[in-house]
Amino acid sequence: MKDENFLKENNARHLWHPMGHPGEAQANPPKVITSAEGVRITDIDGHQTIDAVGGLWCVNLGYSNATVKDAITDQLARLPYYSAFAGTSNPTAIEASQMVREFFAEDGMARVFFTSGGSDSVDVALRLARQYHRLRGEPTRTKFLSLKKGYHGTHFGGASVNGNPRFRHAYEPLLPGCVHLPAPYPYRNPFDETDPAALAQRIAAVAEDEIAFQGADTIAAFIMEPILGAGGVIVPDPSFMRLMRDICDRHGILLISDEVITGFGRTGDWSGARHWGVQPDMMTLAKGITSGYFPVGGTMVNDKVAEAFEGADADGSIFSGYTYSAHPVGAAAVVATLEETLRQDLRTNAAARGTQLYEGCLRLKDKHDIVGDVRGGHGLMTALELVSDRDAKTAVDAETVKRVHQAAYEAGAMVRMGPPNLLMSPPLTISEAEIDAVLSALDTGLSAA
Repeated sequence: MKDENFLKENNARHLWHPMGHPGEAQANPPKVITSAEGVRITDIDGHQTIDAVGGLWCVNLGYSNATVKDAITDQLARLPYYSAFAGTSNPTAIEASQMVREFFAEDGMARVFFTSGGSDSVDVALRLARQYHRLRGEPTRTKFLSLKKGYHGTHFGGASVNGNPRFRHAYEPLLPGCVHLPAPYPYRNPFDETDPAALAQRIAAVAEDEIAFQGADTIAAFIMEPILGAGGVIVPDPSFMRLMRDICDRHGILLISDEVITGFGRTGDWSGARHWGVQPDMMTLAKGITSGYFPVGGTMVNDKVAEAFEGADADGSIFSGYTYSAHPVGAAAVVATLEETLRQDLRTNAAARGTQLYEGCLRLKDKHDIVGDVRGGHGLMTALELVSDRDAKTAVDAETVKRVHQAAYEAGAMVRMGPPNLLMSPPLTISEAEIDAVLSALDTGLSAA
């Protein structure tokens, strides 16, 4: 690695970063993270903090899991790469597919198609949904329903069903036929409805009306995150996903559960859909599938969808795939990560520590008027929404969020900015004492604002 002076001098000079303005990165160079251990990261100046972001909702096992690292090293020595396109496979991918299927058997999943990450997984799900209906003699089913505030990656398909304008406007026109329903967001919604159950009923009624307007025979799938992550950790009423499942069933629409963030224990259970008692038709996976140690994702389908493809003629061929689909090293990371995830029973710790973090943030809301809303309470996904006027729910500006973020970082916790929100999704291995340290750092950050 180059020396410290070289790295600081060249920081943001040649590298464009995701989700930010290139000029801003050059004017205010990003923090350079040089090492990590457990749940802590260290920057180039030697400053150590707890990573309350978990990398990017993904480092479920923390940064020091030797089992996963050794599995990657061993696989590199045996078979560093081979294609999994039709006609060839590799032993580790076969093992990984069986493990993933067993992991989500309770959710009704039967087959997995490996990808390179979450955006890939969503794109494959949208493609397969259209192809499924075509195979069943309904080629007019090409449209998609999704939620405002939802996030489904950055490919053209995922950006098209995304419900946040920031990920859409610069790249429009996007995929036609994508319709967005109101988010199940009691703090802000077009109905001024603060009761989550009543809001769920309102959105379900909007969905029924929209389906009637569009024509049920034109809609392929409805996609949602069981808990909306990047949109601000929006937790729907327990009835909401079940209502949408019923609507989809009545109208022949597939339900895609985007579990890229919520899968593998993040919510305190192995899938987010399981929280709400729903079996989807398809699931998208990534992040926790390898704890971020290797870029892997997956799209899963249930028996109904699988049978449509496997019982079809040549039209059932899947002409979608990636150079790194079922990559042997990635598959080794999947196997080791899932073994460790089960061995450490990460969902149990995520549930306990998530309650601790959520309740601690509620106390911070009582202390700091700048906190308008606290969302979470289901595993290690928590958000603070910051306001300048609590009664009017006036969102703070981005600079205020940056001040809170920087002060919290200096006090020992890395949190994620999503103005006007601060988001937290720490490793699922985090301890009680480490959650307390995150809350203390947040308290310092909010005081600085």
